Amino acid sequence: MVNDEQLKLRWNEVVKDLSDKFADGDTLDVDAILYLIGVQELGQGYKIFKKDEKLNLMHIAICRLLEPYGYYEFEYYDDDSWPHYKALDTLPNLKPGEQTLLMKEAIVRYFDE
Repeated sequence: MVNDEQLKLRWNEVVKDLSDKFADGDTLDVDAILYLIGVQELGQGYKIFKKDEKLNLMHIAICRLLEPYGYYEFEYYDDDSWPHYKALDTLPNLKPGEQTLLMKEAIVRYFDE
């Protein structure tokens, strides 16, 4: 992203758009957006997921979002068509606010693609 203000504007646009489409206008948080990205990347459409599957969907989203940054690489689809990624680089030690900023930037980048 060019600057923090641009990121903030784009983030707010992404959140509003997704919240309007998927939450009847209630504001989605980062975790909810990660879940939606995971469902999108899984590509199996809407269904009821178990708790462990929801965590796996969020993991898929994180891997996909951090792939362009060189931290993960897509490896294969398993027999149930779930994507698997391998870690390429160790994630840096970031403070919680820095982690959130990285995820917001990656989410904005994802939706800009």
